[in-house]
Amino acid sequence: MPAAIRAFVDTTNRGDSQGFVAAFSEDAYLNDWGREFHGRDGVASWNETDNIGRQAHFDVHGIRPGRVDGQYLLTVTVSGNGYNGPGTFTFQLTDGLITRFVIA
Repeated sequence: MPAAIRAFVDTTNRGDSQGFVAAFSEDAYLNDWGREFHGRDGVASWNETDNIGRQAHFDVHGIRPGRVDGQYLLTVTVSGNGYNGPGTFTFQLTDGLITRFVIA
């Protein structure tokens, strides 16, 4: 698993918001079922309302490469005080950071 995706999972599971945001590039794009967030400030906002702020926890089931270079699909089960259930997260990495994260 690429280090940035491992950091995404591990920082969420231990409630480390600063480490979570640091896994993303300055110009990151996050899309959560059509809700769009831009840059690290947007990632931090989403993290507060939908991720660590909801005590999310990710159990990883697998990861596979996507259709383009640097793309990965992570299969997880989410638990916490928000969404609970299975999901697939799509990541795009550039220079070791998450540049695009999509939940759909």
